Amino acid sequence: YKVRGAYNRLARLSEEERARGVVAASAGNHAQGVALAARELGIRATIFMPIGVALPKLQATRDYGAEVVLHGHVVDETLQAAAEFAERTGAVIIPPFDHPDVVAGQGGLAFEILEQVPDVTDVIVPIGGGGLIAGIASAFAQLEPELGRRVRIVGVQAANAAAYPPSLEAGEPLAIATGPTIADGIAVGRPGALNFSIVRAAVDEVVTVGDDDTARALVVLLERAKLVVEPAGAVGVAAVLADKVTVSGPTVILLSGGNIDPMVMERVISRGLA
Repeated sequence: YKVRGAYNRLARLSEEERARGVVAASAGNHAQGVALAARELGIRATIFMPIGVALPKLQATRDYGAEVVLHGHVVDETLQAAAEFAERTGAVIIPPFDHPDVVAGQGGLAFEILEQVPDVTDVIVPIGGGGLIAGIASAFAQLEPELGRRVRIVGVQAANAAAYPPSLEAGEPLAIATGPTIADGIAVGRPGALNFSIVRAAVDEVVTVGDDDTARALVVLLERAKLVVEPAGAVGVAAVLADKVTVSGPTVILLSGGNIDPMVMERVISRGLA
């Protein structure tokens, strides 16, 4: 879904903006989405990634043709470096979630859900900054009159990086200190402003899952479904298996991201089997 949001944003750039090139900061999935979209549209892309990023994500981003700059040990430092690069060079920043074009692009998944599961009643979505769930929830809200029913949207965050529950309680986006989590792809310390406003209006519930729950979900996906999913993409399954979410009809759980270091996968599997 990251490439959908990135492509939609890049495709709407003016010729003058395209000529300046684009820049993004990401630990992996957004990086690959921007790199691939930029290659397809013939736009120069520079991607800042944190030092120690998973090697498969780093190599894939380079293989898509982007120039990769390793900077910072946490994503906030990487984001700052990308912002300074944009200020210095004039490159257009492509945010991972907090932009209308990105939200609209990622939300296109809602239409595919309806094509594949026309009678869907519940959709469970991983949440980091909130771009994906904001797009999906917005799309379903707008389709409600046509469908003649409301589709329930549930978000899932990693317990050690769950900014949405306290933000929703406070009524505004709050910054939190994130702890270590195997679901690094959704470890975002503050909701996007646009994303938060949509989630607050259109998402029914946000729950959290611990790393042990997520590890068990990865093992189930490997053993039963034969699917390799990174931890951030498996939290929806974790929420159902841990009885954090109750569903009453045809349910879609989004599995997003298969970029996981094999060494990390070995540790996660061991944890999930424990």
